[in-house]
Amino acid sequence: MKNIFKALSLSYKSAPLAVREQVALTEEEIKNFSLKIRDLFGIQESLVVSTCNRTEVYYVAEQNITAELIKVLLIEKGITNTELYFDYFQQLNTQAEAVQHLFEVATGLHSKVVGDLQIPNQVKQSYQIAADLNMAGPFLHRLMHTIFFANKRVAQETSFRDGAASTSYAAVALTEEVTRNINNPKVLILGLGEIGIDVCKNMADQEFAEITVMNRTRAKAEKIAAGRNFRIADFSTLEREVKRADVIISSVMIDKPIVTKELIERIGILTFKYFIDLSVPRSVEDNVEEIPGALVYNIDSLRERADEALKSRLASIPHVERIIAEAIVGFDDWSKEMVVSPTINKLKNALEQIRKEEMARHLKNLSPEESEKIEKITMGIVQKIMKLPVIQLKAACKRGDADQLVDVLTELFDLEKQTDNSAYSH
Repeated sequence: MKNIFKALSLSYKSAPLAVREQVALTEEEIKNFSLKIRDLFGIQESLVVSTCNRTEVYYVAEQNITAELIKVLLIEKGITNTELYFDYFQQLNTQAEAVQHLFEVATGLHSKVVGDLQIPNQVKQSYQIAADLNMAGPFLHRLMHTIFFANKRVAQETSFRDGAASTSYAAVALTEEVTRNINNPKVLILGLGEIGIDVCKNMADQEFAEITVMNRTRAKAEKIAAGRNFRIADFSTLEREVKRADVIISSVMIDKPIVTKELIERIGILTFKYFIDLSVPRSVEDNVEEIPGALVYNIDSLRERADEALKSRLASIPHVERIIAEAIVGFDDWSKEMVVSPTINKLKNALEQIRKEEMARHLKNLSPEESEKIEKITMGIVQKIMKLPVIQLKAACKRGDADQLVDVLTELFDLEKQTDNSAYSH
């Protein structure tokens, strides 16, 4: 039962965006793939995580079938020349490697923006899918809840989650901050280049505002809005949408400002309007802020915010790593004990069988009260007999030499005839 947990990973660290896009799985595809590998390989526990930055499969199996899973994944995505893609995948073929990797991914150590919660949240969603498919058994349940507890400690004990450590997320955090006293604020995301798309992705997890997306090419806006609760506006309606919005986040690539003082004077400002300009060169004119009620934030001020947050997060990494290391030690102890659970159960069943047989021989002429007393006494005796072997087995697990003791107990009590109730139940 050693090294039962393994994984494969394709991420932004090992593969370009074009490859990651080809391999990425939708939620429906995650479900179908999980069921397929259960049918093909008898895998009963698996976790499939897929985002724009990574696609990973974690699984429980005694045999190493990582290469086969990569092949099935690629074929499922319509890639027939699978050999060309193998080098993009990291194969984690020992339990120690796979557990460490999942902890680091799920706490945000491997996020593109370190400490970002997007990937941890997606890991949680993937775990929910596995649970819904009955593909999260005792091992995965225990592992994931250990990770959740470690994440809670990271949030409480470190600065790893503090601040907005990317420019796009800083724009979202600033938007939430300035609209705190506005009921259902309206946010216009203007321009859907790389940074505009990042803003949209970060906004998708928020529920504090009504989001409108606008791009010169409407088809791109429609693609970004698909599956999200976003409005789409035509570029030709720029003036109307700027007038309607409380916050305008602009990342338009343009030679001269698209949001000018003249435009804002024309539409008028009744209360406050916030302009977050992420463009280089700027897309919001400098002198817009001369208009009462107009407040302009440029990319430099947001970068300062993001840099400060990032410094704080990076300084917290050693503490996060210590929390992970402590959590893994506890999980490993449980995992080792899990290996001897069948023997413990068999021994318990063997002693219980002896107790019941002896009880049946001697209880015939006793009153119900006497029978109940003897039942309690004999159950207590069995528990006391069990105590030392269980302690010794668990201690042997930690030393890594439980096999010999398991063999001795199995031979002494003829445990092979006992039914193995569960490898995980203890």
